[in-house]
Order: sequence, then structure tokens, then C-alpha cells
Amino acid sequence: MERSTERVLSPRAVERMIADGQTIIIYEDAVLRLDSWLGKHPGGRLAIQHMIGKDATDEMTVYHSAATLKTMKAFRIGRKPRGPWVNFTPPIRGGVYQKHKEEPVEVDSAYGSLSEDTSSASEHGVSDEETTQPIRAANLRKRAPAQAKAQSSPVEAVNARQTPAEYINSAVQGEIDQDIKDYPSLDPAVQLDIVHKYRLLHQKVRDQGLYTCAMSNYAKELARYTTLFAISMFALNHGWYLTSAAFLGLFWHQIMFTAHDAGHLAITHIFAVDTLIGLFIADFCCGLSLGWWKSSHNVHHLVTNHPEHDPDIQNVPLFATCPSFFRSISSSYYENFVFVWDAVADFMVPYQRYTYYPIMGVARFNLYLLSWLHVLSAKSSSLGRSKAWWIRPTEITFICCYLFLFGYCLVWRTLPTWTIRIAFVLISHIVTMPLHVQITLSHWGMSTSELGDAESFPQRQLRTTMDVDCPAWLDFIHGGLQFQAVHHLFPRVPRHNLRKVQTLVKEFCKEVDIPYTILGFNDGNRKVLGRLDEVSEQLKHLVQCQQYMAQTGESGLH
Repeated sequence: MERSTERVLSPRAVERMIADGQTIIIYEDAVLRLDSWLGKHPGGRLAIQHMIGKDATDEMTVYHSAATLKTMKAFRIGRKPRGPWVNFTPPIRGGVYQKHKEEPVEVDSAYGSLSEDTSSASEHGVSDEETTQPIRAANLRKRAPAQAKAQSSPVEAVNARQTPAEYINSAVQGEIDQDIKDYPSLDPAVQLDIVHKYRLLHQKVRDQGLYTCAMSNYAKELARYTTLFAISMFALNHGWYLTSAAFLGLFWHQIMFTAHDAGHLAITHIFAVDTLIGLFIADFCCGLSLGWWKSSHNVHHLVTNHPEHDPDIQNVPLFATCPSFFRSISSSYYENFVFVWDAVADFMVPYQRYTYYPIMGVARFNLYLLSWLHVLSAKSSSLGRSKAWWIRPTEITFICCYLFLFGYCLVWRTLPTWTIRIAFVLISHIVTMPLHVQITLSHWGMSTSELGDAESFPQRQLRTTMDVDCPAWLDFIHGGLQFQAVHHLFPRVPRHNLRKVQTLVKEFCKEVDIPYTILGFNDGNRKVLGRLDEVSEQLKHLVQCQQYMAQTGESGLH
């Protein structure tokens, strides 16, 4: 009799299980039930919930080591039918599932199951079925040639007789139509071809040893961090307080790049070691929660630039990067918190291109708040039921140490006057502004459209992310954040290898006809400011629609 883990589960059977509340995802040819792992996943529950009902092979492969992927066989309950899996929409994104009648389970003994050889398939990321079947997608990849645009998309001509809802829908749809025009077809054959070539690219990255971290690079980083911190303390000791503050800010700016590496397990690829490195840097040295960052950042990587789901672009009422926010969206990351579009948003967003840099200058203070909200939240406490139980108490201890050393010992006890204390804190934090600009630069000017579950993982990442062009000798200034598109495709690759991977990604994009967006730092800033200005103009048009409705007495005001 066929083992239950080798039975073929039809899409309808999977739908029925999801309707029953089970956490079902597809990995290679296996159907996994992750109910028992959902609350223990170090990357957070949401990272799994956004994959329910979907083929998560690419996401799981690039985010996890081969050793971790081997453990997935413990969650296997069957296998999918032959051929590509047609993705469902996860419940967290609004997918609706029905409980169908029980149906016979197809058992195909000729079709091999995952076994001890799973590690080989996981390591290569390309199944035998995919490599042996020819893909005839060239004739399907038909689209209008992409044209360079100074801004994300033209602002639609406004019809004041539209209701506000109609105008918002037309603005959102216009951006979707532009993306469909600029990017490869969503035809399954085209997307399967992209996935096939992406997995070959991933294998090439492995074969060239680009996952191997050269520790000598971090010796140079450590020397830079130590120098910046030593200069800050030297200036502090000599009473050059504002100079000390500036160099302390530079120290924070530079060292956080390594925290980012550690958060992605891109240094040693060992969970405990990289996590401890990240906790020491982020929590102890900088007072920021690595756990909060990982919780939001993992979701950001999976649903990049999705207004309802990516916390990195949910900044209303200060900023709006797309017209979807005019609808007062509900955030899945913030547990259905509604970012209400209110009078404050109406006042702030028209000036967002002018407030962008000032707010980035003080953004670090907001990160302190988000860090404490996380370590005291259920998201952090849930790790107590997992092997990562030690992260939360370590975070609280390290952040308290930071507050004692920076807040009490340095600011309160060492600085002589309130004027100098306030100036020291402001200067040290404002100096980190370039980091916050670098974080937003690669995404805020890019697409926020949702093209559906047929879009492949690599196409979505390249559509919503751009790289920043700079000479190699300036790489240390950007800390790897200039390779965000490459990083989103291969998040565990050490940042010192991303320039090499970039060459391979450019070849891949040319082969599959996906536009690869790369701009210089100044042009990238102009693109972001242009996008912010564009949304401000869309808001003005929305107000015109509201005014018309108010004047005519028709309904439609939001």
C-alpha cells in the first residue's frame, strides 16, 4: 500500500484542507502541512501565511540553507499532481476557500516521492521534470517595448465627474496596465520559462561559490567600525561633543550593514551565530530590535511593495507611494490595523516630496518605538515556544544595555548641559539619514501594482526593486544596499559577492526580457521624489472629484 506521504493530493483536496484552516504549501513536488511549525518559525508566522496554497519552492530555496530544507520532509503529507502547480491566493491576501466533498485520492506509484535525495533537488532547485521538458515561451513573450520614464507612470487625466472610488480604481488600474505592458506576459508558459531560467541562474551562483563569505572582508569592515567609534570617543574625551556625535552616527550607519547581513544569515549561514552577531550590533550597539527588523523584513521580501501587506511602504499619513492608500487600507502585517486616510494625510501628502529628507533625518527615533513594540508583543513572545526562545530575553537585555550606556552614561552623565545633550542626540541620529534614504531608494520609486498569483517570484522582485549604480570603491558607503534587486533574488548571498552576482542577473534579465532597473544615486533620488510628487498630484485630482460630489450633492465622498 502506498505511504500517505506519497499519495497525490489534487488541488481540490488542498483547497479543502486550507478551508479547514490547515497551513498547506507546495515545495517542489511535495505538499507540506506546516500547522505545527507556524508558531515556531524564526522568520515569523506571516512569512508562511503568505505562501499558503502557493508553490513556494523558489522562496523557500533562496531563504533557507540546504540543511533546513531537508527538514521539510517531516511536514510532507503527500505530493502534488504532475506539472506546474496553479497557485491559490493565500487567505491572508483575501483568498476564499470552499469545503468540497471528499473525493478519492489519486495514487500514482510511477511518480517518485521525495526521499533522502531531497537534498539534491533542494540544492539544485530545478526538478527533473522542468529540465527535461522543452519550454516554448518565446512566441508568447509579446509586449510593447519598454520606454524610459522620468516618473513611475503618467498621472491620469482627471474627470471631475468621477466618484472618488472610481478615480482611485482608475489610477490603480492604470499602473497595473502599465506594468503588464512593460513586463513579460503572465501566461503560465512564459512565467514557467522565467522560473526555469531563474533556477538555473541560482545553481550558477552556487557553482561559482558566491554563497561563501570571505571573512577577510569583515576584517576590513571591523577596522572601519572600530576607527569610527574610536574617533567618536576620542573627540568626546577632548570635549569636542558635536564632532563626537557625528562620528558616532557614522559608526551606527556603517555597522548596521553587517546587522542586515547577519539578519539574512549571510555571514556564517549558521542561525545561532549570525543571530548573535546581529543582536549584538542591532540591539546592543544601536538600540534597535533585530527581531522586529526580521519580522517586518521577511514579509517585505515576500510581498515587496504590496500596499496592504508590505510594512516597509505603509507610512500613511506621512507618505503615500501609490493611490491604493487613498482607500484607507487594512494592513495584514499590523494585524488588520487600518491606515485611515484622514485630514492629516490630506495635509501631509501634498508636501511629501519636501518632507521626505527631513523625516528620513529623524526616522531612527521611530525605529526605537517599533523595536520596543515588537519585543513586548505577541510576535516576539511566540518564539518562547521554539528553539529560538533565547532571542527575546537577549534583545531586551541588549537594548536595556544600550539605553544605559548611551542614554545614561554618555548623554546624561558625560555631556555637560541640556543644550549639548539635545544637540548630541540630534546630530548623531540625523547623520544616519543616508541609511534611511538608501533603504527606501530601491523601492519607493518602483511598482506597487498587484499582478496576481500567476506572476513568478523573480519577475515580481525585479519589477518592484531597483539597483543603484556606483563604482566599486564606493561600495562600503552603500553597504550592499545598492544591489537590492540582486539581493531580493538571492537574499543569503554575502553582500561582498553581490557585485559578481549582478553580472549574472543582468544576463538573466536580458535572456528572459525582464527590465532590469539601475540608476545612479542622484537619479534614483529623483525617481523617488518624482513618484512622491506623482501621488501628490493624484491626491489633488481626488480632491477635485470630492469637491464636485460635494457641490452637486451626489454621493461618493470617502
